[in-house]
Amino acid sequence: MHIDLPDKRYYGIGEVAKAFNVNTSLLRFWEKEFDVLKPKKNAKGNRKFTPEDIKNLKLIYHLVKERGFTLEGAKIHLKEGKKETLNNFEIVSKLEDVKNQLIKIKNHL
Repeated sequence: MHIDLPDKRYYGIGEVAKAFNVNTSLLRFWEKEFDVLKPKKNAKGNRKFTPEDIKNLKLIYHLVKERGFTLEGAKIHLKEGKKETLNNFEIVSKLEDVKNQLIKIKNHL
């Protein structure tokens, strides 16, 4: 999945939910379920996601939505083989980015 977010220090929960095409409630639920998600909260309680949180969200989204893991299975998978999973996920992400760029070039011709 290709996520189009501008380069910023913090992202609001609304723009992250829109980029992932999910509800904000799902992001709040995943925040409670997964320890790797730690969005910053301001005095009003608004969540601000860092680029590191976005990477973790991409990995969780990939495991749960694309590969069909249960939440418990995704938690176990992240704890046991996070480095291996992260390497594989980064490779797949880079290949998808290259594919998207090639498709844009093809359509431009």
